[in-house]
Amino acid sequence: MFKELEEINTRPEPFEFYTADELWTNEHTARQMLSCHLNPNIDMSSRNAGFIGRSVEWIVSRFAIGPETKIADFGCGPGLYTTKLAAAGAQVTGVDFSANSIQYARDMASKNHLSIDYVNQNYLEFETENRFDLILMIMCDFCVLSPAQRRRMLDKFRAILSPGGSVLLDVYTLTAFEGRTEKSICEKNLLDGFWSPDDYYGFLNIVKYEEDKVVLDKYTIVETLRTRTVYNWLQYFSMETIEQEFAEAGLAIREFHSDVAGSPFDPKGGEMAVIAAKTEAVAVPDSPV
Repeated sequence: MFKELEEINTRPEPFEFYTADELWTNEHTARQMLSCHLNPNIDMSSRNAGFIGRSVEWIVSRFAIGPETKIADFGCGPGLYTTKLAAAGAQVTGVDFSANSIQYARDMASKNHLSIDYVNQNYLEFETENRFDLILMIMCDFCVLSPAQRRRMLDKFRAILSPGGSVLLDVYTLTAFEGRTEKSICEKNLLDGFWSPDDYYGFLNIVKYEEDKVVLDKYTIVETLRTRTVYNWLQYFSMETIEQEFAEAGLAIREFHSDVAGSPFDPKGGEMAVIAAKTEAVAVPDSPV
């Protein structure tokens, strides 16, 4: 038992493990995540319905969305943005890991007589010959990816952007990082049964990496017949660090906002949204001497 407890409290290297499939492909947790998406009153998995409405209105206005606008939403979930953007006339593609969320989104599109191209796939693996005027990655999805995965996504975004196209995404800031604290807790049926329909003990270890500006929420779920661990990583950014990552991928940030509803930028806010476009050339790191 001591060995198992030692393992539960082990501090891994930043982004050492990637367990996104546990959330999105496990039948029970996928249903729980969809339920969170569809709750209009909470900011979990998706933001609340009022914010989404304001956000879509701003996106439609800011990017002059119309019948010729081609939009790709990476991590589209159950289509809370894609449905509204298609209703505004855009040609929309949504990509998401969760089969449950994609099926719900397809059902909503059919119900509303909307033509939306939904792809049930890990967006890290998504490839297309299509080009898009606007690429979205909303709810700070960018922050859950490792540095290598983030570069892979930005390279993909640059490759599939139409001339004059834009990327809109949001991230957590260093203000939010400072607000996080390390702790360890154990509860029976942690998060009210989120992790399993059967009884379990859930361990949560919150770990901060000061140098890297990364936080890990490490969940260890101990059930009768198995023990599993889910690693939820979050990268936090300054204006300078997010600009550097984009520049290295040949993308230039043109605007900063406090959120994806276009609120004026607050340097002390917990989140920031960026609008980026292609630069002429991709920045290549210097080769070692």
